[in-house]
Amino acid sequence: MERSDAELVAAVRGGDTASFEDLVRRYQPHVFATARRYARREEEVEDIVQEVFIKAFQKLDSFRGEAPFEHWLMRLAVRICYDFLRRHRRNRESRFSDLSDPEKDWLDRFVAEPASAPEDADAARALVNRLLTFLSPKARLIITLLEIEERSVKEIAALTGWSVPLVKVRAFRARAEMRKYLQQLKREQYL
Repeated sequence: MERSDAELVAAVRGGDTASFEDLVRRYQPHVFATARRYARREEEVEDIVQEVFIKAFQKLDSFRGEAPFEHWLMRLAVRICYDFLRRHRRNRESRFSDLSDPEKDWLDRFVAEPASAPEDADAARALVNRLLTFLSPKARLIITLLEIEERSVKEIAALTGWSVPLVKVRAFRARAEMRKYLQQLKREQYL
């Protein structure tokens, strides 16, 4: 019979550190999926996941059990991903001129007739992912949680520890920042 999260946490707190492996096995796929939204290279994803579980083990005494363990763990994961974005933003170098032919084609069709450009095109997704790399860490975090993961403003506030009004303000600013980079991309493309 599989033990509940609360039983496993209690066992780890009681000195049975091997019980933490069950928590890792249970939540590792979810943490990996979250980390992949913030890091591009697999080594970076693995580093993030490892850091999440190390911090979770170290901070397990701070888990009060008022919310499910998964919520506590995912909140920790989002914060670690945010820290990763802040640390690695300066190290990432990408240029708008590096667009692939399908991305350029999609952008051309979008500029010519925005309503007719297919929203689910692979090139559009690639372009959005490229634009995300230019955003500030806060903006990238908000856009990823709100638009890609389709989380509610309240969920984002709970995950990040920010107030609901602050999440709304940061979402507004993140969208504006993304529009700025898209306009810059269009200018570079057509000059």
